[in-house]
Amino acid sequence: MIFMKIQFAHNYDGIISIENLLKAWKEFINGKKSRRDVQEFQLNLMGNIFSLHNDLFAKTYKHSAYTPFNISDPKPRKIHKASVRDRLLHRAIYRMLYPLFDRIFISDSYSCRLKRGTHKSINRFRSFAYKVSKNHTRTAWILKCDIKKFFDNIDHKILLAILGRRYTNDQDILWLLARVINSFSSSQQGIGLPLGNLTSQLFVNIYMNEFDQFIKHKLKARYYIRYADDFVILFEDKKWLKKMLPKISEFLQSKLGLKLHADKVSIKTLASGIDFLGWVHFPDHRSVRTTTRKRMLRGVKRIGYKDESIQSYLGLLSHGNSRGLRQKIEEEVYINSG
Repeated sequence: MIFMKIQFAHNYDGIISIENLLKAWKEFINGKKSRRDVQEFQLNLMGNIFSLHNDLFAKTYKHSAYTPFNISDPKPRKIHKASVRDRLLHRAIYRMLYPLFDRIFISDSYSCRLKRGTHKSINRFRSFAYKVSKNHTRTAWILKCDIKKFFDNIDHKILLAILGRRYTNDQDILWLLARVINSFSSSQQGIGLPLGNLTSQLFVNIYMNEFDQFIKHKLKARYYIRYADDFVILFEDKKWLKKMLPKISEFLQSKLGLKLHADKVSIKTLASGIDFLGWVHFPDHRSVRTTTRKRMLRGVKRIGYKDESIQSYLGLLSHGNSRGLRQKIEEEVYINSG
């Protein structure tokens, strides 16, 4: 792994400063003011912030245990929630590190990044499809892959080694990042990051940037898009994609300790329909995945008329051919609001 060379200018004192912790608190409480644990922390806000700062300054800080709970999003997932104190620290770290790391990421990774997201990634897919197919006059082949148990298999030693190449001159920052990273393990000690941590979102992008750079600069894949653990490569030659697949698998396993999900690897033509990020993509249109369609309709019936939720559904559907589904959702809203 040879892709992370530039050193960063910020330092440990800046991350743990009272000023940064206060700014992090302002960002953290947005939308959370009614939650009991947040209210309890705020009752003695300055005392709690000074206590956190002092522990960080003296290097006596210890991360608390996580509270696990399950969600369906849409498939069942286990979220691990940290204490307010620890989440405040996560925010303080994130707000300093994110802007610096984000500038070294490739432009076509879209998960958990400002001014990106699902909509931009699927529009980018459409743009790439036009280019590879020469405006749909040639066959476009797509290699689609999914990484198996992504968050559960992030190796702490590998992640800290990647971070270490950025912070060779600041062992204090590495100490702090190790405290956060090593605060959680999945099925094996030293392996896994918790779903739900703000820092986890950044750490997995830092981790996968190694892979992104390999795909772009070693394999020379021009039309590559990654969203978290899903990625696609578009090309006009199926044989080239088949040749790249074992190289991709070997890099992931040997350099990052990750494996492709065997049941979710495919090489198909665009004309046959490519299921990517909730949409099935075709040369001249895209339609909502059947499971996404059913989930939306169940959601509308469950939540009733809630303007923000309904508008988010309709906003998503505006990005593809979904007139029939839009009408059904609007009918459900009419029934529920009557």
